[in-house]
Amino acid sequence: MTDEILPEHRPTDQAPKAPVFATKSGMWSRGSGDTSGYGGMQRTLSMPGLTEAPFDDRDADAIHSRALEVVDGFGQFPVLFDRGELTIHVPRERLLEVVQQFRDDPFLRFEVCVSVSGVHYPEQAGAELHSVYHLLSITHNRRVRLEVSCPDDDPHIPSVVGTYPHTDYHEREAWDMFGIIYDGHPGLTRILMPDDWEGHPQRKDYPLGGVDVEYKGASVPAPDNRRSYS
Repeated sequence: MTDEILPEHRPTDQAPKAPVFATKSGMWSRGSGDTSGYGGMQRTLSMPGLTEAPFDDRDADAIHSRALEVVDGFGQFPVLFDRGELTIHVPRERLLEVVQQFRDDPFLRFEVCVSVSGVHYPEQAGAELHSVYHLLSITHNRRVRLEVSCPDDDPHIPSVVGTYPHTDYHEREAWDMFGIIYDGHPGLTRILMPDDWEGHPQRKDYPLGGVDVEYKGASVPAPDNRRSYS
């Protein structure tokens, strides 16, 4: 028996690929003066995992197959399957349609959005901010992750509070920490930081700040005053 790939599962030029964030050279941060001997090393930063079905996982294959049937154009959504977890990258203009279908379709039946979290990828030009939705089907005991991106200069993503009301506080936290604006949210205000706080502290371009700390006679400088190696 050979490991022949069936025609319907052959890779195609049109198949969405895993997002590539950046290409880096050497072992250290940019501009540090690499003396390790690894200056010629080239690394591509991209998301790991399989990008095409079948994934050889019963739940992931079932979710993917059904989504192809009930979500128009789903075959063009980039998907990643890695370490037993399925991630589906959804265009922001399609998010409300997709979560509604994933919740209401009897075969999918993702009744709960467990969490909404923000991520900041400054290297991914045009898609620096990501909003990640972890969905749970209590009926079928399955999980899936939806991921939506938006550019730093247009940080708008539709709110899913209308479909999953308990994401109210999650979206407020993602706005507070990352600056993602969830359009249609009933009250998008800060939830962790004071109302008059400036900036969004979990972004990677946010200054570290801090205060000096004394410890047994020695003073440890605040993070923004420590020696920089970059």
